[in-house]
Amino acid sequence: MISVILRAVFGTKHERDVKRMMPVVQQINALEPEMQRLDDAGLAAKTDELRKRVADGADVDDVLVEAFAVCREAARRTLSMRHFDVQLIGGMVLHEGKIAEMATGEGKTLVATLPAYLNALTGKGVHIVTVNDYLAKRDAQWMGPLYHALGLTVGVIQHEASFQYDPAFVTSDIRMTALKPIGRREAYAADITYGTNNEFGFDYLRDNMRFSLDELVQRKLHYAIVDEVDSILIDEARTPLIISGPAEESTELYFKIDRIIPKLKRAATIVEGKLSEIEEQKAGDYIVDEKSRTVSLTEQGVQSCERLLGIENLYDPQHIDDLHHIQQGLRAHALFRKDVDYMVKDGEVIIVDEFTGRLMPGRRWSDGLHQAVEAKEGVRIERENQTLATITFQNYFRMYDKLAGMTGTAETEAEEFAKIYKLDVTVIPTNRVLNRVNQPDVVYKTEREKFNAVVDDIKARHEQGQPILVGTVSIEKSERVSALLKKRGIRHEVLNAKYHEREAEIVAQAGREGAVTIATNMAGRGTDILLGGNPDFLSKEILRKKGLDPATAAPDARAGAVAEARKITEPEHQRVVEKGGLHIVGTERHESRRIDNQLRGRSGRQGDPGSARFYLSLEDDLLRIFGSQRIQTIMDRLGMEEGEPIEHKLVTRAIGTAQKRVETHNFEIRKHLLEYDDVMNKQREIIYGMRRQILDGESQADTIQEWTEDMVAGTLDAFAPESSHPEEWDFAALGETVTRQFDVRIPAARFEEVGGRAGLDELVLGAVKARYVERERELGTDLLRALERHEMLIVIDTQWKDHLLSIDHLKEGIGLRGYGQRDPLTEYKKEAFDLFQDMVERTKAAVVERLFKVQVLRDAPIEMPVMTAWANTREGRGEMPDDGRGIAPAPAATAAAPRPTSRTPTGQKIGRNDPCYCGSGKKFKRCHGSV
Repeated sequence: MISVILRAVFGTKHERDVKRMMPVVQQINALEPEMQRLDDAGLAAKTDELRKRVADGADVDDVLVEAFAVCREAARRTLSMRHFDVQLIGGMVLHEGKIAEMATGEGKTLVATLPAYLNALTGKGVHIVTVNDYLAKRDAQWMGPLYHALGLTVGVIQHEASFQYDPAFVTSDIRMTALKPIGRREAYAADITYGTNNEFGFDYLRDNMRFSLDELVQRKLHYAIVDEVDSILIDEARTPLIISGPAEESTELYFKIDRIIPKLKRAATIVEGKLSEIEEQKAGDYIVDEKSRTVSLTEQGVQSCERLLGIENLYDPQHIDDLHHIQQGLRAHALFRKDVDYMVKDGEVIIVDEFTGRLMPGRRWSDGLHQAVEAKEGVRIERENQTLATITFQNYFRMYDKLAGMTGTAETEAEEFAKIYKLDVTVIPTNRVLNRVNQPDVVYKTEREKFNAVVDDIKARHEQGQPILVGTVSIEKSERVSALLKKRGIRHEVLNAKYHEREAEIVAQAGREGAVTIATNMAGRGTDILLGGNPDFLSKEILRKKGLDPATAAPDARAGAVAEARKITEPEHQRVVEKGGLHIVGTERHESRRIDNQLRGRSGRQGDPGSARFYLSLEDDLLRIFGSQRIQTIMDRLGMEEGEPIEHKLVTRAIGTAQKRVETHNFEIRKHLLEYDDVMNKQREIIYGMRRQILDGESQADTIQEWTEDMVAGTLDAFAPESSHPEEWDFAALGETVTRQFDVRIPAARFEEVGGRAGLDELVLGAVKARYVERERELGTDLLRALERHEMLIVIDTQWKDHLLSIDHLKEGIGLRGYGQRDPLTEYKKEAFDLFQDMVERTKAAVVERLFKVQVLRDAPIEMPVMTAWANTREGRGEMPDDGRGIAPAPAATAAAPRPTSRTPTGQKIGRNDPCYCGSGKKFKRCHGSV
């Protein structure tokens, strides 16, 4: 009650933020006449003038008003778009390092140009992050003329290519207009760089696997503007980025286990009950918990597996692999559904993104789950992979000096943005009043009744000529609605977010008279739906009907098609407005209220009329898994009949409560992932920091001396401890170890001559240092310094890879510590630290030993191995500890085929007759060593 009164008196936080910025907006508006008087050259010269002021010590905030005024005028001249006052406010929010929530159709792409231009004046680079390659390319081409007119360079990072915006670049393909192919490093060196979150993250990981400064592509991470920030920093934050290489396990066991899974009997599905209670209620071999996405064997199930596999004890250490494969096989059969969680296409299992409905070719679930699904579907099994480098989006984006984001739906996740990223959310008012009518949800008892009602609604509105956008949560549901519409003879388009560019064209026409478009949550995202149709996209259809390719058609033909399209769309716009605008039909509530709001937001842009309604049933996953029995009880109390819908505030409130519970559950998962990754992040910073120091060419002589002294002390403590009497010291073993480690031979008599431990220290350390001075004379100072850096890089990479594997194994079983009343996270931190300390000691020992013993060919330069990320590795999304939603390796984006080397990707030497490291089974000389 008090908060309501305070809001009425002082306004909401968002209203106060907007009010605070209004005087600055007025200052920018006051400069508009002055900017309009400048010619194009004078406007471009403003950039150099502002850059000089910033270089001379002025803060970017000091030039904000002038920079925004310059950018607005450039947009008016080059794009025929003038920033509205609310867009100026959005630009200021982004510049302050906050999230701007702006409704669909409010021009977020144009808003980003303001802070991008302002912050690019520092010369440190600005990254604009999009959700897919199509949007990165489209936005760079769309906003490129503005930046070019102001003298800024624009780079574009794509999955397998990189470009620079250059209007002088000529190509016959209109899709690549003004995009000149360049190197990745040049694209990052541009003032403003467009790209996807995945590409920025993978480039960071690859940079930390390279062997020379010349190969690094990214600069220091300065400022990022994340488009669709909720999708990137929240929906995709549960799965880390991973670069991996093939492990050495066989795939036969997957098929063997898959044959026994159908013979096991399902015991029960846990919804809200405890495991022990469920086990008592129903006999069977395994229990499914859909909420936590886990499957557990019962005592009876363990016995069944032992009988079917012909083994005595499934929990015997020698059968631990069998147990792991059984658990993954059960998950594949019980939890992962074809055409919902994945599709089988061209003999491959392709993951379907649960949030966007997109197919994700190349990405794989980790920990053997993907192989289990491949065995279930009877397709060829790819080998498991081992992590070589990994990072979460949370830790990647927190490395930027300043981070900002924009989206249409962020307020429901404001707490998470604040806690994890320290980002505040500001809701920007719309330029025109929102006219969309959000109709109450309609709930049916069964899914069949619900879909019949959806189709009835679509048919009635379609006959009136009103455009309809149907939102679904999965490809399976899209195809179900499509089949029902075909039966009724209603023409429609189905989008499953597979082809971003083509789908953008279809979604752009979803506002045409009588159009029916079925789309998963994210299909065609980033494209505005204009009532009556989008003339630019419609012109492409006109060209295709004339037998012309829109990508290569002559400019006259394209201009004629646009004029023809406008004659169609302008009168149609008026007719659609009179019929109520775009109607949104939601076929199911998503786990997150934010995704529902995104679907609603496709309607009612820029003051257009529109409406939205969600249809639900008690069989929907959200209500079935998280709604408990509460909603069912309400329905029974209200007396539902077959086919009769219920609209009641009790039901709506119960659905809202269920969504909040899921959001909280998902937040906990992401927080859990971050807590675990924070441990690794500290270690990652140390290793990557050390690698960077070596790449920078700094002398490592002091480090090597320190490591040598540590090793000598450790060796002496092992064979001649100060706590024991000299007669008990093992001089024979000490001499042998010193010879093996440091290539130093000390006669046994010399050991016995020394008077005590201090004398022994002096003798051994002196001999070792003298041997290293001798090495420096043999090789020369410059060569030895280079050799130190070379050996350190190779050993650090090899040990770090092995450490990541150890950490993966540690994560797998750490959850079981909870049964012993110990906090798994505390145990993980402690053991991960111990593993890291062991890795550091192994690194020291290996580097020092190699430096004392390695032989260098005088006439051959020291060659670094091929960069790990390009040589036979995969990149993808991985899974968090104890969660079944992860994704791992995808094929690496290879810029050029690396020339063969007689080393594995991790730097270890390999003989020509040894088996090739790629796992092909061929000899190295006939595989990767054949060129």
